[in-house]
Amino acid sequence: MTAPASKQEQLQATLQSLRTSLPELRGALVATVDGLPIAQTFSDSTDSNRVAAMAATALGLGKRINDTLGTGELTEMSVSGLDGQVYVYATGRKGVLAVVTPSGMNLGLLHMEARDAARTVALVL
Repeated sequence: MTAPASKQEQLQATLQSLRTSLPELRGALVATVDGLPIAQTFSDSTDSNRVAAMAATALGLGKRINDTLGTGELTEMSVSGLDGQVYVYATGRKGVLAVVTPSGMNLGLLHMEARDAARTVALVL
């Protein structure tokens, strides 16, 4: 009988599945709401510690904006640049999923796959 996979292994598998579904992604990361990285799939020298901290900070700021404006519970947010976007998804109360994409990505497919991944992450955490 095989031992159940650890939380980190489950999260890493979720991110790998996301990368398989969306091979053009530049990277994806799961972090705690405190900004500590848990799992990531960046293929370059991206500093996952910094990305985790910034994603958690963005999530916290987004929640404060939504609370202030009365727009309900934050589910996701985005930051756009000339060469790509970063999408940050809430994953329950314990974590955050950050996805880095190039410009011109199919956003319908991205959101469908990333929202599924965020739900999976929430269940694992």
